[in-house]
Amino acid sequence: MTLIIVLILLAGCLLIATSHITKVNKAALAVFVGTLGWVLYICYGTDFVMSQHPHEYMEYLGGGQHSSLAVKYFIGENLFIKYVGEAAAIVLFLLATMSIVEILNNNGCFDFVGEWIRTRNSKRLLWSITVATFIISANLDNLTTTTMMLTIMHNIVQNRRQRMVIGCAIVLAACAGGCFTVIGDPAGVILWGSGAVTATNFSLYLALPAIVAWCVPTYLLGKSLPDHLDVEWAAAPYRGDDTNLNRWQRIVMLIVGIGGLWFIPTFHNITKLSPFLGALCVLSVLWIVNEIFNHKLMNADQMILRKVPRILQYGSIQLMLFVMGVMLALGVVEETGVLGMAATWMDHHVHNVWLVGAFSGLLSGVLDAFTVMMTGISMYPIVDSGDLAILSNPSYMANFMQNGAFWKIMAYSTSIGGCLLCFSNPCGVALMKMERMHVGWYLKNCTLGVFIGWLLGLAILWAECSFLQ
Repeated sequence: MTLIIVLILLAGCLLIATSHITKVNKAALAVFVGTLGWVLYICYGTDFVMSQHPHEYMEYLGGGQHSSLAVKYFIGENLFIKYVGEAAAIVLFLLATMSIVEILNNNGCFDFVGEWIRTRNSKRLLWSITVATFIISANLDNLTTTTMMLTIMHNIVQNRRQRMVIGCAIVLAACAGGCFTVIGDPAGVILWGSGAVTATNFSLYLALPAIVAWCVPTYLLGKSLPDHLDVEWAAAPYRGDDTNLNRWQRIVMLIVGIGGLWFIPTFHNITKLSPFLGALCVLSVLWIVNEIFNHKLMNADQMILRKVPRILQYGSIQLMLFVMGVMLALGVVEETGVLGMAATWMDHHVHNVWLVGAFSGLLSGVLDAFTVMMTGISMYPIVDSGDLAILSNPSYMANFMQNGAFWKIMAYSTSIGGCLLCFSNPCGVALMKMERMHVGWYLKNCTLGVFIGWLLGLAILWAECSFLQ
């Protein structure tokens, strides 16, 4: 049964990686694999529990009679619920941050971006919109940021090829910006929530590699653009009669939303509660401010009819279900003991976290980047600093301590490596759908630049971890 569960996961990864060809939704595949894996696991629950958790199960029985029903209750109450809780915490965090983006966008708080990039000069527009994307995605979800910025760019640039070039740069900026903070990407949220990294240390080490990985391919993409773009400046988008905020009100809401997200790491450090609670707190405050500013305006129930919110809601729901499915699927594989055996094999035969990280980055370009990232970090527990002295190889195992090199390598390498081909991360898929872009065009015009930037960033991260830790 272990072999069957692993094969199902591998088949699911293959189908997810080829979803742009099969046209089957990634979220549907991930949820199916996750649910099917746990159903199969519980069918052979006694064998798995007695091999992986014999002592915990005996304590659970408390002298009672062993039965298949008792095994099922043990799995449901002690094993399954743990992975549901971890996945739910990430989904709630994504729900809160994406809702914050919805409120800010519906009130025109991001219209300042369109004002800032108002130029026909290709280089200025390219760097202006990617700088804005990099900064926003570091504070908000990178998929939502990508969708929003692609929509802004699509309404300005008239030439399709120029839109594809700038769209590639937006995807790179969003992925790079999201990977160097703990709140910009689901992988960072998971590492932070599990205690593998702290917010400040994570950002200090990954900021420079992320900037290099973004700037190098963006510079190369800019060389393929003409000096002046074919642009058209449309009127400000209509958002309904319920949104007519003046400039200072939009600035206040932007400060509350973005400033509140910056406060989440501090909230977590003070309370030690899950980060999603801080995100929900920020959402509630912003929601109240929104109600106060808009209480006299009408048609608030018509927001679902607007184009951009519908795009964001659809993509957001898919991402949350996809994350839930992947985490449940990897949870059941972890409970079979396969991931632990894979980690042991890698420790003995590879014994180099940089090779593992580099391979994971290349694999992320073909398979789904989030799935590769979660597989890598699920193999290893966080090593306590007090246990290093009793371990056989303390210098190597230090890579798996809190703020160890392994977690940063995986976060950076899989996020940027996922941009090697556009179909292996949600941001690239959003670009493919919006501009009807083919993988071959991306491979020809963007992949080499991404690869160079990824290698340079990885080299900088290696230097930082070698000389600063």
